[in-house]
Amino acid sequence: MRLRSFIIAYALVLAILLFADRRPHSITQDRYSHVVDLTDAPNNMLNAAAPGIAAHNPNSAPESRTRIIAPDSLIPGTWTADQIPPERLIAPLVVMDVNASTTGASQISLDDIAAWEAQHGTVPQGAIVAICRAVANPAISSPAASVISAQPPSPALPITADAARFLMDARYTTGFAVETRASFTADRTLARQIALHGNYIVESTAPLTMLPATGSLIIVAPAKDKHIGRTPVRVLAMVK
Repeated sequence: MRLRSFIIAYALVLAILLFADRRPHSITQDRYSHVVDLTDAPNNMLNAAAPGIAAHNPNSAPESRTRIIAPDSLIPGTWTADQIPPERLIAPLVVMDVNASTTGASQISLDDIAAWEAQHGTVPQGAIVAICRAVANPAISSPAASVISAQPPSPALPITADAARFLMDARYTTGFAVETRASFTADRTLARQIALHGNYIVESTAPLTMLPATGSLIIVAPAKDKHIGRTPVRVLAMVK
């Protein structure tokens, strides 16, 4: 009996050791390869290109244009930037390119989402949808050194109201990220829908052309600001 118990215990220990030996390999496969800072700091790029321009004021700190538009900015009484639950600030990131629109329009449509999902799979629940409007500069080989397309920005977001509502209702998105400044003066209905769904907008990000369509994780870190309005934010994307 003792011998049988010893054999069973030894087998269990051996199985645990073998299982533990395999775990690091699976963890390694899930690791992210690098981090991309999506916080746009134009003064940094200006100083890097022409250091002498800012020499007259060496103590001036570069200010990022990247901001978060919290629900409270769209409907008073909803979440301010510091009230957004932390779990909604870390999410899967998907990137949709306006330049790949099936209709050639300047906004992502429902048909574009259907085409995107046919190619890349269903948009993960709780994702942040980044809408890319940048085009690569042919004179620069690095995808990180992109320039924003000269086409005029859409009235609100580079996505139609129907497409945005579909993503919020059917894919339970937590927010949108755009490379340009967002304005909802021409579409208050969409603004209300975004706020009522608890979604937020990250505007004026760095060019998104360096990111894959899927597989990334986005981290949005707004400043602790209780005031209504656009709040400075740091945005990082972890890319597999």
